[in-house]
Amino acid sequence: MPDALRTYFHDKLLLTETQFTELAGLLTPRHLAKGEELVRQGEVARFGAFVVQGCLRSYVTDTRQKEHALQFAPEQWWIADQHSLLRHVPALFSIDALEDSEVLVFGADFYTRFQAFGPGFQAFFYQLLQNSLVAMQRRLIGVLSAPAEVRYQEFLQLYPTLARRLPQRHIAAYLGITPESLSRIRSEWARQ
Repeated sequence: MPDALRTYFHDKLLLTETQFTELAGLLTPRHLAKGEELVRQGEVARFGAFVVQGCLRSYVTDTRQKEHALQFAPEQWWIADQHSLLRHVPALFSIDALEDSEVLVFGADFYTRFQAFGPGFQAFFYQLLQNSLVAMQRRLIGVLSAPAEVRYQEFLQLYPTLARRLPQRHIAAYLGITPESLSRIRSEWARQ
C-alpha cells in the first residue's frame, strides 16, 4: 500500500525518503468489507482514510432512516469527519465501504504531524481543505438549485468511474432523487 501513497504524493509534494517513511508511519493499512463502517453518525470518529482500492462514502441518515449520500471516495481520495476527529465530538455523518476496500487509516494527530513536516506540507494541507470546502459549496448549491439532470452530469464529471461501479440507489441518494428518477434520466440520455 505504500506504493499507492507514493504514487499519490509523487506530483504533489517532493518527499525525501525519510519524510515518506515518516508519513507512511502515520497511516495504518486496513481492509474494509463491503458495508463495513469506518465512522458511525452520532459517535466520535476515531479514523479518517485514504482510499487505496475500492470506494467509501459519507452519508447522513435522517429521522425517517433515509440515507443521504454526501460524498464518495474512490481510489486516491481522502475521507473523514474532520470536525468529529479533531474536536472529539459526535460525528455528523457515517462513513462506510460501498465495495471491499483497502484503505490507509489515520487518527486525529495525522493533521498536526503532517503539517509539521514543513511549509510545503502546510500549503498542501491547506489546498486539500480549500478543495473540500469548494466541492461542498458547489454540491450544496447544486442540491438547492440545479435540476436533477445537471446534478447527474456533475456527478459523472466528478466521479467518472463510479456510475458503472455503484448501485443506482447510492447515486440517487447522492443526487437527492429516487432511483426511479435516476433510471428515467439515464434512459432519456441513452435515447439522445
